[in-house]
Amino acid sequence: MTQSLLHTPLHQTHLTLGGRMVPFAGWEMPIQYKEGILAEARAVRSGSGLFDVSHMGRIWLSGPQAAALLGWVTTADVAKLSLGQGRYTLLCAETGGILDDAILYRLGEQEHLLVCNASNRPAVWEWLQRWRQERFPSVSLTDRTTEVGMIAFQGPASIPIMERLSQGLPKRLRPFRITQATIAGIPALVARTGYTGEDGFEVMPSASDAQALWRLLQETGAAPCGLGSRDVLRLEAGLPLHGNDITLSTNPYEAGLDRFVASDKDSVCSVALRGIVQRGLLKKLTGFKMLERGVPRHGYPILKDDNPIGEVTSGGYSPTLDAYIGMGYVSVELSAPGSPFQVDVRGKRQEAEAVPLPFYSRRRA
Repeated sequence: MTQSLLHTPLHQTHLTLGGRMVPFAGWEMPIQYKEGILAEARAVRSGSGLFDVSHMGRIWLSGPQAAALLGWVTTADVAKLSLGQGRYTLLCAETGGILDDAILYRLGEQEHLLVCNASNRPAVWEWLQRWRQERFPSVSLTDRTTEVGMIAFQGPASIPIMERLSQGLPKRLRPFRITQATIAGIPALVARTGYTGEDGFEVMPSASDAQALWRLLQETGAAPCGLGSRDVLRLEAGLPLHGNDITLSTNPYEAGLDRFVASDKDSVCSVALRGIVQRGLLKKLTGFKMLERGVPRHGYPILKDDNPIGEVTSGGYSPTLDAYIGMGYVSVELSAPGSPFQVDVRGKRQEAEAVPLPFYSRRRA
């Protein structure tokens, strides 16, 4: 029996807008709208765009041991977070492999919010439940994914627009901060975060207010955007996708995410990660640019002197750079910028070279 797909609070809005709906991580989500993926990506880079990210997991942790539990299961030094501060972090298994990447926020003295990937929400929930039972029994866990909507409002124009809708909010909400705010009369948690490489916000109203808030933001000129353009934008920004670029078979050091590991604390993965550092790395997640026309798709082999040395984890066409770009794991030696190798594009070996990540960085004001 086929399990029915979940719907976000914005499902009817996507249908009304002509969104092309596809199954994604157990949800029915828009991959694009009428203007197309590349047009949506350009709209975010030049103006503003709206993404429904209500499918992502939102788990509240509260109680006197909430920070300790999060400190045990993530690579962040949670105890150092100030009120309202957020942090990109990794949840790693005992082996050091990456179970998921997430953003955690400190909402109060004993209250935190963990935002995880939709496909990993069941595994993350079970992981938190396990360690609560074994070590941190006073923590209360609440999965509010279906109760709270989440809209990513991204792009350079999102800042002045948000200023008009919620006066003073952009000035007091620095990057990776979160606060309770009112946007044109609609209450919501608002974070200065995103997954596009642009400045912007992730807004979390109640599920019942999600459609009204989406309409309000769209009326400012923001382009409705689907999963397809979100993937293009995060690739340009060199942001990893769990299940592609990072998995249980990869660790934070191979993925170039060591800056998000608090190495001086004990956690479920700290022994394994210290061992990885001592042994040294054999491979590293590397950005590359195609020197010939060809789309480097996920899973395509990467070769050096006709020998397979890795495979593409993410790749595609960058409308911002007008180039074909990708990421994949290669030996540490070949990860140096300028290192040449080939990508097997549907049986044809095409030249590529390693380049620094990110591919694209927004201009800072």
